[in-house]
Amino acid sequence: MLLLSFVTFASALIEQIPLAALIGVMFMVVIGTFAWKSFSIIARVPRIDAAVIILVTIITVLTDLAIAVVAGVIISALAYAWSNATRIRATIEDGEDGVRVYRVEGPPFFGSAEGFLELFDAKSDPEVVVVDFMKSRVADQSALQAIEALAARYLANRTRLELRHLSRDCHTLLARAGQLMVDSDDDPDYGVAVHYGVRIGRFGGAH
Repeated sequence: MLLLSFVTFASALIEQIPLAALIGVMFMVVIGTFAWKSFSIIARVPRIDAAVIILVTIITVLTDLAIAVVAGVIISALAYAWSNATRIRATIEDGEDGVRVYRVEGPPFFGSAEGFLELFDAKSDPEVVVVDFMKSRVADQSALQAIEALAARYLANRTRLELRHLSRDCHTLLARAGQLMVDSDDDPDYGVAVHYGVRIGRFGGAH
């Protein structure tokens, strides 16, 4: 508050301070506020985090802190999306009754939608297939479209498909695939990020 008042009402006094002195003050502020301990941990953190630290530091020196912060947030978000896209997988279990169960692990979202579809082999699967999302969480509209596309793929092969442990929000937003869901008492309760006014139509078409 004191600094704001000084800048607002005593700007004429600030103009009398030599620029060289202000530069010296800024150098001391940078030296005092820089996280020097980051050098000691940079070899122990994940490579992408280390890359973000180095890149943000370089951008700060070449441009300014505001641009560096925005760039760091964007790079971290992209790195997080890429990391989660590579984590999605499914454990396959075949029961004695001829039912094949896919237990999906990892979040289906825009970055992993294609990988999600590659987990399934509709042509060689048996007549009854169960997709269990107990260890997964549908994140966004792209994931909903991927589930609709999966349902269409199995229906085209005349395979009975059951979707289990999807949230109530998924029940509402999914159209064709919603008819294939099996209600359970332990269904999760979470929201799905979708564009307002957009509903997933038959076989994944949005309107």
